[in-house]
Amino acid sequence: MALARYTVAVPVEPLKQPKASILKPSESHSSLFFAAPKPRSVSLSSGIGRRLSHFHAPASLAAEAFTHFKHVLLPITDRNPYLSEGTRQAIATSAALANKYGADITVVVIDEKQKESIPGHETQLSTIRWHLSEGGFQEFKLLERLGEGVNKPTAIIGEVADDLNLDVVVISMEAIHSKHVDANLLAEFIPCPVILLPL
Repeated sequence: MALARYTVAVPVEPLKQPKASILKPSESHSSLFFAAPKPRSVSLSSGIGRRLSHFHAPASLAAEAFTHFKHVLLPITDRNPYLSEGTRQAIATSAALANKYGADITVVVIDEKQKESIPGHETQLSTIRWHLSEGGFQEFKLLERLGEGVNKPTAIIGEVADDLNLDVVVISMEAIHSKHVDANLLAEFIPCPVILLPL
């Protein structure tokens, strides 16, 4: 019996920062999805001496992403001054994650109208502050991107996440169902993991 031994090139790349991708989440839990990393050749020898170098299992990549983030982005596209259930859930989830990992929170309020033409805008900001304080956050960064009509909220979320070098974005599926955020573009514009919370 002859023993064959051969070498094969396999595409693999170690993770520096996972890229987010959007898929339909399960209805029973929050979802985080990663795009496959770009290929890099690694030698594999078959037979007795198998060798893998710089290989990370996908599960360990996902776990690693949640142990190293220090800055959470919470985009708000909700027009309800007292916030919808989905937005309140996103605030609570952001606060819980930030508390657990010692992360900072940046809230970005996005609306196509100017501040003066938004009824209940100040009430909405107070409601956001109240819900975050209930989650243990008195201090957080608040950005307002109002009256930019031409820019889609998805592109604004991507810009903010990229400019501030954020580690994770938490958003409710409600923003996607209401057509405020485009799920297809989310994967293109967001440079970090995205947590989509089901309704």
